[in-house]
Amino acid sequence: MPLLNRLKEARNRFNLNQSELGKLVGVSRQTISAIERGDYSPSVSLALKIAKVFSVDVEDIFTYEEDENEKNH
Repeated sequence: MPLLNRLKEARNRFNLNQSELGKLVGVSRQTISAIERGDYSPSVSLALKIAKVFSVDVEDIFTYEEDENEKNH
């Protein structure tokens, strides 16, 4: 699933490391790292919590792009 994110950029703007953001939203540093790498797609509730930390809409951090196979169905 091609879920793209701008989480690392948002974290850097707020001077937060992965551990600090994890504590704010109730997950581990490893989870934040996996989200940033694109290895893990957060739940809707986690995505909302992350967006709330940065006072932005979820779409400002996470974007979904359909791949070509999905567009043809």
